[in-house]
Amino acid sequence: MTRRIEVGCDFIYDSAVATPTIFQVQPSPSPVVTHVVESWTAQPTMDLRSYVDVYGNRCTRVVLPAGRSSFRYAAEVEVPDTTEDFDLYAPEVAPDDLPDDVLVYTLPSRYCLPDVLANEAWTLFGDVAPGYGRVQAICDHVNQHLTFQYGSSTAWSTAADVNSTRLGVCRDYTHLAISFCRALNIPARYVFGYLPDIDVAVEQVEMDFAAWMQVWLGDRWWTFDPRNNVRRKGRVLIGVGRDAADVAMATTFGGPILASMHVTARDIPQQ
Repeated sequence: MTRRIEVGCDFIYDSAVATPTIFQVQPSPSPVVTHVVESWTAQPTMDLRSYVDVYGNRCTRVVLPAGRSSFRYAAEVEVPDTTEDFDLYAPEVAPDDLPDDVLVYTLPSRYCLPDVLANEAWTLFGDVAPGYGRVQAICDHVNQHLTFQYGSSTAWSTAADVNSTRLGVCRDYTHLAISFCRALNIPARYVFGYLPDIDVAVEQVEMDFAAWMQVWLGDRWWTFDPRNNVRRKGRVLIGVGRDAADVAMATTFGGPILASMHVTARDIPQQ
């Protein structure tokens, strides 16, 4: 069984000069997510150029013209009508046995600081049995340690910063959980995408992009969500990377003002 999901986003910018920009808003190729239809709309008309970055993420290049411009992406996709997979017995893998392309996700990055948080990670989780359960214990701790609050962190806030303030948004929850995993030599990578409210209580806040993480256990990546800390339906992955710096929704080579942003992620009722 599958469900059809509508996803997308609208941006309105005010630019003093023409500004090259990279948007990362398209669902990533996935064996479990099927594209039904997608469209781009821009005012005024802009040339779109696509490429795939070093992490396999789909990116779109444009040049925002001087003045006001709008950019919209919309898609319908089909996803499994189930929550993501899990395996309570999935084991950790010794660093020497990790695949070469997974090793990078054990290292410090711009926002994830396993070296800074190593002592705390080993104090909190060093005695927890290795494997899926230890990663879940990390998510449980982060979920309880932080309080979700818009505006509590900035574009410069690291995992160490939010661990200290105990305030953040979904990207901060994810950065902190990733940092603890990496401090224990467990590969973890940042995930950015759409997350509709399906079979869960609807929060009375405007829809936004979501962040969660994938952790390498056994021979594959497993999904964990320290912010919501429950398995969910309808996740639509846009991109993966070391942290949020690798999967920004928009990267502008200049200083345009983002006048407004609207994100869509909703279940389309069955006919």
